[in-house]
Amino acid sequence: MARRLAWVSGLALALSGAPTLAQSAVSSASEAVAPRTTLLLHTDRAGPRIAPEIYGQFVEHLGRGVYEGIWVGEDSQIPNTRGIRNDVTQALRQVKVPAIRWPGGCFADGYHWRDGIRPRAKRPRGINAAWGNTPDRNAFGTHEFMDFLGQIGAKSFISVNVGSGSVREADEWLRYMTAPAESSAGAERAANGHAAAWDVPYVGVGNESWGCGGNMTPETYVAQYRQYAANLRTFHGDPVKLIAVGADTDDYEWTEKVMAGAMKWRPNPTPLAYIDTKPLMWGLSLHFYTFTGNDWYAKGRNVGFGRDDWAKALGRAQLTDEMVRRHSAIMDRYDPEKKVALVVDEWGAWFNSEKDAPSALYLESTLRDAVIAGLSLNIFNNHAERVRMANIAQMVNVIQSLILTRGKEMVVTPTWHVFDLYKVHQGATQVPVDVDTPDYVQGTTRLPTVSASASRDAAGKLHVSIVNLDPDKPAPVEMVATGLSGRRAQASAITADRIDRKVEFGQPDPFLPQPVQGIAIDGDRLTLTVPARSVTMVTVE
Repeated sequence: MARRLAWVSGLALALSGAPTLAQSAVSSASEAVAPRTTLLLHTDRAGPRIAPEIYGQFVEHLGRGVYEGIWVGEDSQIPNTRGIRNDVTQALRQVKVPAIRWPGGCFADGYHWRDGIRPRAKRPRGINAAWGNTPDRNAFGTHEFMDFLGQIGAKSFISVNVGSGSVREADEWLRYMTAPAESSAGAERAANGHAAAWDVPYVGVGNESWGCGGNMTPETYVAQYRQYAANLRTFHGDPVKLIAVGADTDDYEWTEKVMAGAMKWRPNPTPLAYIDTKPLMWGLSLHFYTFTGNDWYAKGRNVGFGRDDWAKALGRAQLTDEMVRRHSAIMDRYDPEKKVALVVDEWGAWFNSEKDAPSALYLESTLRDAVIAGLSLNIFNNHAERVRMANIAQMVNVIQSLILTRGKEMVVTPTWHVFDLYKVHQGATQVPVDVDTPDYVQGTTRLPTVSASASRDAAGKLHVSIVNLDPDKPAPVEMVATGLSGRRAQASAITADRIDRKVEFGQPDPFLPQPVQGIAIDGDRLTLTVPARSVTMVTVE
């Protein structure tokens, strides 16, 4: 990270830099202090498991997300393993990426998987019609993607082509990936270099079928989905988990009609009577992006913004909670046992790219992205009974990335630091938390100052993630929970000296988490002050 992220020396060395601007911001005592926030942690009642897949990623053939971001080829001077760059895989292993969605996005509904399985010299040259009619070499296909997953230890989430493909094409792809070697599909896979079947636990049936994936009505999509659901299966590992295309933002009618149509109905006039309680899908997706305000055509700048734009973007991110609650309420009517997961498989900050951006949808990364990530992940953690997967858009070099590359150089972003800090929540048991916090007001925007989520891991450690949205005032926080007496606590915070501080190639990383001082435990109460404009993780053991 620091010093242009010298990954050859190992991540631990990169994290052991000298005091930074972030550290100065953490220890600053000159700022005004906000009124106290109280967090009531219900440690006496276990919540749901926080699925590791909430911390999933999304990779699409777009800009430099795949080519240069992940794939450089075996002959590249950039250190790589079978063409996949080593610094990127090392950074992703560090944050324990659980699952990756690929090949899109809008690209998925124009992608034909057979173009990416032959020897690379014989693969056809494609055109990325979804993103500017740019060339696509098809050098990164199924085998390369599965190799990439193996190198970082992640599960596959494959999006099959519904928009321009067919049930047969999707079925043949799943057979190619998962059928035994003695089958024709498995023999073809073996001839292309991989005899063993792969695990394909998650399959998305289309992408944004209401838009770039087919311009469908919900009724049209449901009819298509039911046909795919009847025919798609895998032949290795656990039964495949199918994910239906869900709503764009607040299209609640879409959720209503897909939930109604993708359940097994009994021919009975009684409303909501099913043949059985098994739905035809494991999950239903939701796409929701953050920008400045609520206008897709005026997303705002990702650098050089002021406090009004900071607040408007955080106000949009906070709407994630409303989206999840309202879509979940519709799902509850058809699926009261919560068997169907809400899969937020595209989320994150999407601002306007600068005119000199090196590739499509490339954004420089600032402290605001870290706060958006922490706020969003807290929301997903707090809705873990329904949200069981999420995939930030996108992993490398595209909008809210965890990683940015420039030729041989690589930096991790403030968002990466948040994922690294929050990885302790993966697979832990949610601890319900009530937040009593003052309002943060900027212009016409009014938001809760503090966001929080909490969990207890298998070792009994309590982890509380706290986001302070106020750009100027540290927030005194009092945590109240039974069983704190006699325990020890520590905390680390991500912040910076400015709200638009950005990560830069060749410069020390200003977002290295720094220890928070002054934590005190008195009986069942823990107190600390978190920095302004910060994401903080408190660990009690």
